[in-house]
Amino acid sequence: MSSDSTPTEEEADKPAEEVATQVDESAAETPVETVATPEADTVAQVGESDSGSPAEDVATEVEEPAVIEEPGLQEPEVVAASEEESTIPEITLGSGDPADSSVDPDYVPVLRGKIDRFGVAMGTGRRKTSVARVRIKQGQGEFLVNGRSLDTYFGVLRDREMVLAPLKLTDKLGKVDVSVRVRGGGTTGQTGAVLLGISRALEVVEPALHHKLSEAGFLTRDGRMVERKKYGLRKARRSYQFSKR
Repeated sequence: MSSDSTPTEEEADKPAEEVATQVDESAAETPVETVATPEADTVAQVGESDSGSPAEDVATEVEEPAVIEEPGLQEPEVVAASEEESTIPEITLGSGDPADSSVDPDYVPVLRGKIDRFGVAMGTGRRKTSVARVRIKQGQGEFLVNGRSLDTYFGVLRDREMVLAPLKLTDKLGKVDVSVRVRGGGTTGQTGAVLLGISRALEVVEPALHHKLSEAGFLTRDGRMVERKKYGLRKARRSYQFSKR
């Protein structure tokens, strides 16, 4: 048996050179199939251009593949940070207008006191169930509450400091005489009533002091009251204790 790979006797007798020439002829006779690829075409075009045209023609001949844009996909627009900051509105409170801290010179305050025919300023103050009638006139700093001195009537230092606060704020302490008649309530209520009455009387004596007293809160009536008792309850909200047995 003889295989294709084993040479015949005739081929063995021939010299090596003749055998090599036959192999070359057989290879030339068999056609070689070439597969066309886009890379080979571009390489062939580049080779042709190198032989006869400059490098600029090569760049124009090589075509880039077309990019198909999908209708649904779009690149987001890049906005500079400075433009974004400029478009953001400023945060404001209320109506958005800045508060005007300046005092209107044409503003005319409502005076809640009066001056009698003797030149004495009178003011009425209320707090809880207390009512204080205050009279102020030029003097040496005398202070009477229901015919007694301030230290005797108000034994707590906090209450005395609250009563004298409007006089210290307006620099009238020791320059005017103050006479107070107060009724109803307790110590806390009477202290607040006297403070409001003095502030209103000082406002009548010198209207220019209105803004200073108002900013300090001395011209504001404190409306906090004790809540009334309800029917069927022990206090305003305290219920009777339940007993099961």
